[in-house]
Amino acid sequence: MVSVILVHGLYHRPEHFIRVAEGLRAAGVDVVTPELHRGSLAADTAAVQTAVDVLAEPPLVLGHSYGGSVITGLRGVGRLVYLAAFVPDVHESAANLGGASVELKTAIEPRTDGSTRLDPSRAAHVLYGDCPERLAAWAVGLLRPQAAGCGRGVPERQGWKHAPSVYVVCTEDRAVDPGLQQVMAARCGSVREWATGHSPFVGRAELVIDLVLELLGASDTPGGANRGITATR
Repeated sequence: MVSVILVHGLYHRPEHFIRVAEGLRAAGVDVVTPELHRGSLAADTAAVQTAVDVLAEPPLVLGHSYGGSVITGLRGVGRLVYLAAFVPDVHESAANLGGASVELKTAIEPRTDGSTRLDPSRAAHVLYGDCPERLAAWAVGLLRPQAAGCGRGVPERQGWKHAPSVYVVCTEDRAVDPGLQQVMAARCGSVREWATGHSPFVGRAELVIDLVLELLGASDTPGGANRGITATR
């Protein structure tokens, strides 16, 4: 059985993927949701690599936002899915690709220990503005402080050059500019467009579940052939 690894972004937790994970498990898929926040991109990547290495078959790995930088550095994966995520090339980081939008930067608050947090009142609008209020409040309540510097980390390899990859552009995103997402998506084998905000795994979990199940049932196409764009409203 091919497993699925779901990799969260900055400020987030594995629990943010709970609706997607439960839906995939109900469909018989083995799902792993590693915890990041290890202090650096290198440490975060190593934590996910450990999850990859114990699996019997190369997994499908989905990275959200900063999680794209994490999954880019992995080895031994079967397929990469970038969800409103960063796709760094050589010597690139999430920060120098463009990083957070102005709206997201406005929501970031410094803390006395050098970490940052997101202002809950602003985070709901920026990250979950298209989600039902109840789900947005739940997701904001899960957010945690973030150590400095992870977004400036540069992956040691570019996994999207070696494994089939799919990019999902979230066209209503307020955290990572959709125009930047389009630029990064051009590096991947195929592109999907969803009319969602930054976090469809919260408000539109069925989109993520259906995409993953579709990809698990598809044959790999070496070299990123059959590039296409699919829009979902």
